[in-house]
Amino acid sequence: MSTLNETYTLSNGVKIPKLGLGTWFIDDDKAAEAVRAAVGTGYRNIDTAQAYGNERGVGEGIRTAGVAREDLFVSTKLAAEIKDYDAAVTAIDESLAKLDIGYVDLMLIHSPQPWNDFRGGDYAEGNRQAWRALEDAHKAGRIRAIGVSNFLQSDLENVLAHGTVAPHVDQVLLHAGNTPAELLAFCEERGILVQAYSPIAHGTLLDSRRIKAIAEKYEVSVPQLCIRYTLQLGTQPLPKTANPEHMRSNADVDFEISEEDMATLRTLDERDYGEHAAFPVYSGK
Repeated sequence: MSTLNETYTLSNGVKIPKLGLGTWFIDDDKAAEAVRAAVGTGYRNIDTAQAYGNERGVGEGIRTAGVAREDLFVSTKLAAEIKDYDAAVTAIDESLAKLDIGYVDLMLIHSPQPWNDFRGGDYAEGNRQAWRALEDAHKAGRIRAIGVSNFLQSDLENVLAHGTVAPHVDQVLLHAGNTPAELLAFCEERGILVQAYSPIAHGTLLDSRRIKAIAEKYEVSVPQLCIRYTLQLGTQPLPKTANPEHMRSNADVDFEISEEDMATLRTLDERDYGEHAAFPVYSGK
């Protein structure tokens, strides 16, 4: 599972492991155990958020995983509703206190709009204020890299035009069947690493006949094919699971998808999220 040992280098020189563990939907009282299991499997990149309600548990897992802090990469996210400098400063302090791991490797603005107005109103000024708070924490050495999540090109342009630090990362919904080619090209041109959350589309791709057929060709599982796909796009996948067996399987992706099959996966449209469309990130509103 050599993928676990590979890294990308962010535009500021910070190295980030190519495969991470997402912790959305892992309860706070189960997060430490999940983090320890992931680190024991070889994961060195753990992603959480204020909105997940499990920063305390993730921090406990990091502190008790038996691996030096500097060998682990930990990300969290500023709540989507925070669009004010002072509130952002307070929230950053709270995340650092809850995690209790000394510093954060990466912190993101979780969304360009509050969740109850996702893809709605104009929050450009609020995002500039939240970004300034992240920049200040970054300059103070409390956060090693800063970025955004769910930002479209126009949202990124707002931060690029008004900030003093360009985002190091944009974490977006990306999977086979939902490949935002123009956004990927925009980020690549500007040295912004794209992180892929829900690389298996919150599990809905497990039922995709077309993706199953390609996975069978490589004698791999659908999750393995989907994770490998995001890696070959040059993005950084964050599959989420608390199951140690799934952690091991998700990391066993040392195979190569052909150019022909990559082209097929790029052009698929698989965005029927079923019951999960209740979440703004899957419904787009």
